[in-house]
Amino acid sequence: MSYEPDWNVLTATCPSRTSLARIANKWTAMIVIVLGKGRTRFRDLRTAVEGISGKVLTETLRDLERDGLVSRHVFAEVPPRVEYELTDLGRTLHAPLSAIGQWAEAHIAEVLDARERYDRER
Repeated sequence: MSYEPDWNVLTATCPSRTSLARIANKWTAMIVIVLGKGRTRFRDLRTAVEGISGKVLTETLRDLERDGLVSRHVFAEVPPRVEYELTDLGRTLHAPLSAIGQWAEAHIAEVLDARERYDRER
């Protein structure tokens, strides 16, 4: 019989915190949303996620690959072609992160109003 620990993201020593930090990253969310549409080339990801640098995109993709959320496919062509796609595990993140993105778009006017009120009162 194997022992399954009770993971608790609120516990300081719980390794699930690293997963939470990874998926809470704004670039991760945007990359997962784009890759939810299917396999995508690096340059198309960079175009789709406006404002991300090539360095940050590379680092984020490597982290997501390391965590088993993204797979990288290299084609032996000249120049080399590289495509990324969500793994089965990565696809489990698509719906929640897409929902958060949709929430942000649906409620940004309210958030901006709240910020303005807060700043006026301070």
